[in-house]
Amino acid sequence: MTDRPKKKSYFAPRDPKVPRPKPGSAKAPRPSERPKLGIFTTTLWEYPSQHYTSERPLTPEEVAEGRTRFMQGDKNYTGATPSWVIWQLLKRYTKEGDVVIDPMCGSGTTLDVARDLHRKGLGFDLAPSRPDIRQADARSLPVPSASVDFAFIDPPYSTHVDYSDDPRCIGRLDAGGDDGGEAYYDAMTRVLHELHRVLKPGGYLGLYVSDSWRKRRGGAAGEGTFMAIGFELFAILRRGFVPVDIIAVVRHNQKLGYGNWHKAAEENNFFLRGFNYLIIVRKPGEKRNER
Repeated sequence: MTDRPKKKSYFAPRDPKVPRPKPGSAKAPRPSERPKLGIFTTTLWEYPSQHYTSERPLTPEEVAEGRTRFMQGDKNYTGATPSWVIWQLLKRYTKEGDVVIDPMCGSGTTLDVARDLHRKGLGFDLAPSRPDIRQADARSLPVPSASVDFAFIDPPYSTHVDYSDDPRCIGRLDAGGDDGGEAYYDAMTRVLHELHRVLKPGGYLGLYVSDSWRKRRGGAAGEGTFMAIGFELFAILRRGFVPVDIIAVVRHNQKLGYGNWHKAAEENNFFLRGFNYLIIVRKPGEKRNER
């Protein structure tokens, strides 16, 4: 009988002289807690949760809603932005009291993070999901010019999500359609131009987006349409903004854990999206103090 090789461990061995923390003690985080956030210093960002744990106490309105702890946005909202991504941006490029705008606010994650960090959030959407999000088209915002300190946008990545029945919805425009994506990119050009208008000189903008790929119906393995949405939108931003940096944000989409998805990607010779772009730019003008 041969000995089985020991399974490789990627963790340092536990010192037997150091007692394990008791459940519920200060050293043992509760199962619902996330690791404490700090400023990321590289261009590869990863965090083990969609949301971070906030230290902000609940407001009376949130208690009345039945919440037992603070949650940014709605975890069940399709295509919700990871709140810790917005946290990183606001900690770096804004200060308390700054005005933060999200023209495609979805479930309100940006507003919740802004409130958590004592910034003033302005949220708009064609299909508002809650009272503090105002209805507006991102191409025409009811906001004065040069009045916003920071803008964040997580736009549709082509037609993957059915956001609303509104015919103005950019999520109904195909970035890989028969027009070569012209309608989609024209619409996004107008959105980014509008954010340029409302931003103060020197104000920052964060764009969170992913590329896309669609298999050609009836085609052989590997045949399909690749939509380089990140590169295309970066090129549009270059027309009026100064590039600051591009971050690769590791995706923790639940589907990436499905074995059948990986099998299909291998057999059909395509790639699953493993990261999102976070493109950071600045409106030309006098640079503001960061933090």
